[in-house]
This record gives sequence, structure tokens and C-alpha cells, in this order.
Amino acid sequence: MRGVRRRGAVVPLMLLALCVTGAGGCGVTSGNGGSGGPLRVGTTDTVSTLDPAGAYDAGSWALYGNVYQSLMTFSPGSGAPVPDAARRCGFRGEDLRTYACELREGLKFSNGHALTAKDVKFSFDRILRIKSQQGPKPLLETLGSVEVADDDRTVTFRLKAPDATFPFKIATGAGSIVDSTRYPADRLREGTEADGSGPYVLASYRPGATAELERNDTYAGAVKKVGGDVTVRYFTDPQRMSDAWQRRSVDVAARQMPPTDLARLSSPDSGVRVNENAAANTRFLVFNLREDSPLRTPAVRQAVAAVVDRQALARDVHLRTVEPLYSLVPQGLTGHATSFFDAYPAPDAGRARQLLQKAGVQVPVSFGLAYSQGAVTDQEAALLKKQLEATGLFRVTTRKVAWQEFQEGYARGAYDAYCVSWVADFPDPDTFTAPLVGGGDAFHSGYSSSRVDQLIRLTQQNPLRNRVANEIRDIQKIVAEDVPMVPLWQKKDYVLSTSSVSGAQYLSDGTGIWRLWMLGRI
Repeated sequence: MRGVRRRGAVVPLMLLALCVTGAGGCGVTSGNGGSGGPLRVGTTDTVSTLDPAGAYDAGSWALYGNVYQSLMTFSPGSGAPVPDAARRCGFRGEDLRTYACELREGLKFSNGHALTAKDVKFSFDRILRIKSQQGPKPLLETLGSVEVADDDRTVTFRLKAPDATFPFKIATGAGSIVDSTRYPADRLREGTEADGSGPYVLASYRPGATAELERNDTYAGAVKKVGGDVTVRYFTDPQRMSDAWQRRSVDVAARQMPPTDLARLSSPDSGVRVNENAAANTRFLVFNLREDSPLRTPAVRQAVAAVVDRQALARDVHLRTVEPLYSLVPQGLTGHATSFFDAYPAPDAGRARQLLQKAGVQVPVSFGLAYSQGAVTDQEAALLKKQLEATGLFRVTTRKVAWQEFQEGYARGAYDAYCVSWVADFPDPDTFTAPLVGGGDAFHSGYSSSRVDQLIRLTQQNPLRNRVANEIRDIQKIVAEDVPMVPLWQKKDYVLSTSSVSGAQYLSDGTGIWRLWMLGRI
């Protein structure tokens, strides 16, 4: 999932919450908001649209998981999906091509309308029909059709190819169920309202500013207890959120705090809890491989990969709050490798020059580098430009673009190269392979590899997800050879909360779910 969004052994997927606190420990109670009013949660993520058919990014999905309901979801600390709107789900037969779910009885949308199997089919059908460039269609690439039984409670998914990861996929924002009477079948719904059946009702929404969430008393699903009302505050950059946190105008601060703030987290503060979990937020330098791109030639991309100094990025820009990433699949997931380190072990301008000379490429190669929101993006782009231009082999023009324009731009091939963050959709390595380098990739890079596609299909056919490591490593080796992108770094997810807030350690845990309902006042 695009950020602005594992399974190796089961342990890395479990919530690893480290509470740095004074007296009070890590008490977990789900309060009702108390006399202090709604809890205030700050984030720098952006909501692209309130319509689930039109967004495949972390900020939008964080809100969807609270307002909309999916057939399946993830419990805190668990890597296996569990029923939410569904009473039960499972594959039929052994070919992993038919998946059926039976809905809970009496489900309702927050507007009072009954939620039926027809609404579920409608929700998936419109994603495939609308085909939004910024939507989650790449995640549903194996979905062929959806059928509804006569009882209007059973939904059957017919898959075009075996896909053991399908239960994970319908537990994400792509599986959000919408009211078929309130959403157009062939276009995105506009406006600032949402009709879902999740734990919260979207009472008020101001784009780029706030989302007012009130408890949904008609919700019936996996969440057994919903905390108090919540106000989500959206900040345009990390420093603004940091300022709000310092003033305590937010009770909880999540993605993204400035590196300088994160670097000080070890400092004792009796009024603050710091929750650190194993979720991997990753960053990639993605290349446009279209015919008219200066980065179309593989040797040019390989030369860039041979020059980029990740250690310097981690040290000088991110103050060691990130770890250099040398693979498509980050640490903590099945099949993680160091394919880019193996191919390009250290920044080497001489090797980069040899690659370009052998391919007959004239230097310097000029190209544009676009980027959008996130912590220290300006400094990051500036250092990448400096590293590349210092070799005399490249001339780079950097450009910062607003998030919505940025997504639309790289989807249509407007940028030669672009830096994009990616947060796992669900705890499985498939979320870093199929959507990123498979057919119809979410980054719209134009990359295509029959070898990669074949390996992706092979991994999806294996229901034993901890036994796909060899194929995942093979995919990463090919990606390091073809270089449609260069992995830059990964980092853990930090959530800061005041000592009067409980449940912040469960807010996020690498499963792609943002559990605002776990928050409460002590």
C-alpha cells in the first residue's frame, strides 16, 4: 500500500510494543473518551478519497478500516485473517480458486440499510469496473468474478488463478463493503460522506484537516469493544505534527514524526509512552520504464543502483531512525534477501561508468526525480541528487509534488523517477511482490517480467506461506538484475501517546489495520 503502507516465522509478525514510560506501565483499557472529549490522533498521512474504489494508500486505508467493514480482518498481533462482516470464510476444494464467505446475520450500514451479500458483490465489482489508476485493482488481480447465493448471505469468489493470499487481500481496504444504494456502480462517489458498517461512523470530514469519528452502535463484527470517539487530525508535514504534539494538542501522534524527534525517543519522559512495533515502512526509488524515458535502458538503472549510498541516507538524513534496505521484501518477512547488496555491495562510481560505457550510453544522463510527502523528503531527494551528480554520470532535476497530483503523475508516466513509500497491505511477502513487480503494478512503472510473474503465481499456489522463501528470493534476484526500482530503507512504526491514553500499542502492528477503537482514556 502506498505510504504517505509478514510473515517469515510467526514471531516477527506479532506486535512488538516497547513502552518507554514513567509510572503507570502499559495499562490497556478501552475507555469511552471520558470528560476530555474525543481522543485526538495526529498523522501526516493523506486521505485521497473516501471511496474505497479509488484509493490504494496508507492514509485512506487507515480511515477505511474504522469506517467500513471487510469480510475478514486481523486481530492485534495475529498474522492470520479472522472473520469480521463474515461469519465464516474458506476455500472450497483444493485448487485455491474458489473462496466462499457466509455473512453474519443482521448486519447494517450506519445509515440503517441492511448489509447483504449483494452489497459485497457490488463493492468488489465496482473496483474491477471503475479501474481507478489510484485504486486497489492491482491487489485483486487474481479475482475473476463474484457470485451471490439465493440466501443473499453467501458470497463466492471465483479466482482466475490459485491464490492462497486471497483471504489476506479481502481483509484490507480493498475489501471495504459499501452501500450499493449510495455508491455509483461505474464511477467514484464524490463528497465528504461515507456509508459503512465499521466500528465508527464518519460524523464529519474536512479534507486535509480532520475526520470526526463517533462510535457505531449498530456495528457487529470481530471488534468486541469500541473505545471512545476519535478526532483524526491531518498535518501537511511532520514538523507541524511535531509542534502539535509538543503543545499536546494531540493525544496520540503516528506516522510521520521528524527524525530528530524519533532520535530523542530514548529520553525519559514520565508523561509520554513510545510504542514501537515491527511494521516495516519501506521506501523505494522507482523508475519509469516507458519507451520515452531516459531510464528505459537497463544499464542506466543498474548504474544508479551502483551509486546510491543507503548508509548515508540513513545516517545523514534520517539520523539512523531507518535501516538501509537491499531487497524488495523487507526484513521480518518470509524470503527476505540482500539481492541489491549482493549485486551492488558498495557505492561504486567506477562500476557505474563501466556499465554505461558497455551499453553505449552517453553521459551525463539527465532525468527528473519526483517525490511527495513524508518525513525529510526534501533532504532525501537532495542527497540522492548529490550522490548521483557527484559521479559526473548523471544530471538530476528534483521536484516536489502534492500527493494527489503525484499519484496521478506517476500513473500516467509523467516522471522519469520517483520516490514512493510502501507499507505492507497484509502480513505476507506477496504484498511486496505481486503489487510492486507483477503485472499491472501499483507503481505504474511499466515493468514487466514473465519470469517474475511465473514465480509470483507459484508462490500464490502454496497455502503454506512459510514455504515460499526460495521463490521469493528468486524474484528479488531478478529485480536486482532488471532494477525497475532501487530499495532505499525500511523503518519501524512509532506511535507516541500521552500517559493518559491506553491502547496505543495496538494502534498498528504490521497487519495494515489502524485500530482507533483500541484507544481510550485511563
